[in-house]
Amino acid sequence: MIKIVDRLLLFIYSLIIGALSVVIVALAARWIPQATTNLWVRELYSGKLWLMVTIIAVAVALLLISLRFFYVSVKRGNAAAPSIDQRTEFGDIRISMETVENLALKAAGKQRGVKDLKARIRVAEAGLIIMLRAVVDGESSIPVLTEDIQRAVKNHVEEVTGIPVADVTVFVANIIQTQTFKSRVE
Repeated sequence: MIKIVDRLLLFIYSLIIGALSVVIVALAARWIPQATTNLWVRELYSGKLWLMVTIIAVAVALLLISLRFFYVSVKRGNAAAPSIDQRTEFGDIRISMETVENLALKAAGKQRGVKDLKARIRVAEAGLIIMLRAVVDGESSIPVLTEDIQRAVKNHVEEVTGIPVADVTVFVANIIQTQTFKSRVE
């Protein structure tokens, strides 16, 4: 949600800065007559409340948006590579979510009958939540196969990373139609 708001702010900011840039270029190039410029300045200083409020509101909005973009540009960027952080007596350990995902895919892919896999990892208080989407061959029992996948993934990820796995969910999306050909003997 924050990324959408930032994109919207960037869009509005770009429009306003672009319009101001056009006005400044027009003033510097003397495309706008001096009489018109003097009229604008007189209108501003004439005490028209609606004009002063509008200009102040636009300036404050630009300042706030500028401060937001400054903050986003200097804050520490951990969002680029989400990871699981652990502290040991020797120092910090960071394991990327992609690493955990690949470990889960590796363990699930070793199970016989699994043809295609996708994984998503979430971190919860109780440990990792691993969600797998699988396409199977349909030759073996799906309940037995999914239980084997859950057990293998849980054990493998916990053993390799040392992070507890709270839940492994397997969604069997489809089965692959295997064609069997009978050999023809003449």
